[in-house]
Amino acid sequence: MSTQSMTPVEDAMRAKITQALNPTKLEIYNDSSSHSHHKAMQGAVSKETHFRLVIASEAFRSKMQPARHRMVYALLKDELERAGGIHALQLKTRTPEEEERLVAQERAEMGQHVADVEQK
Repeated sequence: MSTQSMTPVEDAMRAKITQALNPTKLEIYNDSSSHSHHKAMQGAVSKETHFRLVIASEAFRSKMQPARHRMVYALLKDELERAGGIHALQLKTRTPEEEERLVAQERAEMGQHVADVEQK
């Protein structure tokens, strides 16, 4: 007895990105429910139309953001072109080092925020 996935588009994205980019970080957020009331989504049969992706990969090294995004769009070509497929895709693409710097910066800012609160 086979069980059909409730998130086939997300599953396909995760598999394709993992295989092609070997990411050190991959976060996939399905924001479709927040957009289901939009006129363009009326009558849509898919519950997987709006996504945010955060990807950190060595494959992005020495590439500018537009080139990184084109890499991801090429991987997800079928999901983007399919009727009822992805309608909106927000991308954050980074190298592992860029991701590490961002995390360190966020931690430092959070530490400063905690110190500010403790001083009050």
